[in-house]
Amino acid sequence: MQLKYSSLAAALIVIISGCANSDLMMKKQMETDSRLEQLIQGNTVVNARLVELTKELNDIESRVKSNSTGLEELKPAIGKLRAEVDAVARQKSAEAASNVVPRIEVVNRDPSPGDRDAAAQNAYMKAFGLYSANNYQGAVEAFTAFIKSYHKSEYAGNAMYWIGECHYSQQDFPRAINSFNRVLAEYPKGNKVPDAMLKIGFSYISINDEAKAKVALQNLINKYPNTPAAVKARERLSHF
Repeated sequence: MQLKYSSLAAALIVIISGCANSDLMMKKQMETDSRLEQLIQGNTVVNARLVELTKELNDIESRVKSNSTGLEELKPAIGKLRAEVDAVARQKSAEAASNVVPRIEVVNRDPSPGDRDAAAQNAYMKAFGLYSANNYQGAVEAFTAFIKSYHKSEYAGNAMYWIGECHYSQQDFPRAINSFNRVLAEYPKGNKVPDAMLKIGFSYISINDEAKAKVALQNLINKYPNTPAAVKARERLSHF
């Protein structure tokens, strides 16, 4: 599903030259990146659930119109789905109102020969900016280039995860699953592993493979029971 986040800025961070402020600015960059990732991930889940509920509701109403099932029999299901769709829609509106990220201007600087960490951070933020601006193809290329150049960076696993999110947003679920699985295989200690497992489950739901979706979500719950991703997995499993 292609999700639009117009409230997120295309340009993300100010990089200010000067050795004295280098560590402070790097910390601010990482905090900004983490906040943006949390906002986008939260909105992605809410939007995905809203689309699924709307699809279910439309399916039931279509069955009524085609007289394949009695209206009286389906009325309770329709009422329940309408209530849940309304609740998710209200949640989305509330989050959109509270999660507005201020626009930050991007100012690039040429890194010094010994400034490889700053160069990696700058490259990652540029790629993330493309994703935030819904330029998914450009983001995939930028994240791929980042991984190639900085494969030992702590952000390499995050970059692979966001490649998966780009494919997921374009409804290319097989490629999304492949990218998320690479997060698990190649960056097993990365902080994006629980989120990748969650999106594997969501991707299987989107291609109507309920069995694999249940396995993926349950594996997440078993391995990372106290994570926010596991909370979302439990909530989604309750709807099967």
